[in-house]
Amino acid sequence: MQRLGHTRSDWQGDHALLTPDTFVRAPLPGMKKATAIVHAAPAMGAAFSEYTVEFEAGGMLGPAMANQFLYVIDGVVEITVGTKKHSLVRGGYAFLPLVEKHSVKSAGISRVAVIEKAYEPLRGVAHPKAFVGQESTVTGQALQGDEALQVRCLVPADFAFDFAVNTMTFNPGATLPMVEIHVMEHGLLMIEGGGIYRLGECWYPVTAGDFIWMGPYCPQWFGALGKTPAKYLIYKDWNRHPLCK
Repeated sequence: MQRLGHTRSDWQGDHALLTPDTFVRAPLPGMKKATAIVHAAPAMGAAFSEYTVEFEAGGMLGPAMANQFLYVIDGVVEITVGTKKHSLVRGGYAFLPLVEKHSVKSAGISRVAVIEKAYEPLRGVAHPKAFVGQESTVTGQALQGDEALQVRCLVPADFAFDFAVNTMTFNPGATLPMVEIHVMEHGLLMIEGGGIYRLGECWYPVTAGDFIWMGPYCPQWFGALGKTPAKYLIYKDWNRHPLCK
């Protein structure tokens, strides 16, 4: 039960922290045996949407509205692109472009993070094709030489892609090396552990299950706390000129 209207959730115009006690679930058009928790959307000022889908066995996503990136939080999902079928387990991910026919179905009770963004074409560059992957096979890279902070890039470093999605894993006590302020916006889903996030002039305790939206130029910094690593899935717009915004 909520404690007399108290929550860690907050929205400050250039950032938002959304915690599970405030999540509202609703199906999106075309979903079957599934419901969505919409975390980020144009209604809050974001140029993308991100939501968590909670599937029952046999649940399905509805028709895509834009290019999609999926990350399996729990369970198993089956993705069909054209005539090819793929089974993704926890940590599995996929890029599904709107221009390729595809479907997403859950083999059982599952949770999947879905990021959607209208594609910004780049002259002379072909639209990227669908792909699938598994986070555990991606080699971690120490951020600025700090082995306690590992970055795994889930989207190829290719100008065909207009966004990036990474996981970032912090050993207890590890921190971002600086307060970042930049033109890109972020969608961030805490997957494991927790810590302290600075957003603007606010400092928030965060833990697994929380979602953070950071607008352009929002000051941001994170430090991991606790006895286990902290990990989050983070989206940012990428590879496009700032005048395109």
